[in-house]
Amino acid sequence: MNYQTFAKLYDDLFDEDAYQDWLSYAQKNITAKDGKLLELAGGAGRLAILLKQNGFKDVTVFDLSPEMLTLAAQHAQEAELELPLIEGDMREWSDLKQKYATITSFADSFNYLANTKEMLDAFKQVAKHLEDDGQFLFDVISPWQTDVYYPGYMFNWHDDETAFMWSSYGVEGMSHTVEHELTFFVYNEEIDGYQQLQEIHTERTYDLETFMRLLKKAGFKDIKVSADYGRQDVTAETDRWFFSATKA
Repeated sequence: MNYQTFAKLYDDLFDEDAYQDWLSYAQKNITAKDGKLLELAGGAGRLAILLKQNGFKDVTVFDLSPEMLTLAAQHAQEAELELPLIEGDMREWSDLKQKYATITSFADSFNYLANTKEMLDAFKQVAKHLEDDGQFLFDVISPWQTDVYYPGYMFNWHDDETAFMWSSYGVEGMSHTVEHELTFFVYNEEIDGYQQLQEIHTERTYDLETFMRLLKKAGFKDIKVSADYGRQDVTAETDRWFFSATKA
């Protein structure tokens, strides 16, 4: 029950403006708009639905969490859209034989991988499932975000039935790594009180040269990096990098 609750809470609290920004980035940068598109780590399907509503006809959501995919199915039904769903691990999905013209992955999903080996494995899987000259678009948080912005970060929110506390801190002995302590207090009618739910999320990133090296090793070329959803050039204080790469 907790996993289902967490999935819905994340979905409800996520910044809707970010989805519009990712949509804008995709519209501007994806070349094969009529080709098959896979939303890797697509969560509750919010972006996938926006893509389908804005001219991308063949969109599929791939995610590790069955709870998130259940929400994606509900959202697709509400939007009266067909949305194929695949449950799987981005580090190993060789059993899937379908190839795609475009694979996208946003909301720093790759930052949740434990090390560069897992990152490379995931990049290789993306390349394997792209058509020749297929496109890979994704984002990751930068070392500036993990080392400067997040340590000491706090955010609190509440309404009549839910309270949310988010605290972030650096991890000693691990470079460019941050932990997020997420605590929810959710009203439970059965006990006529609030139930506390808590998770720890760990994100890790690397310098830009490491991402470039791993992408090239996985079989990508024409790698472009930008900031602010593709609207700005990268600087020393860029919080999130946006990558666009082509299968070699």
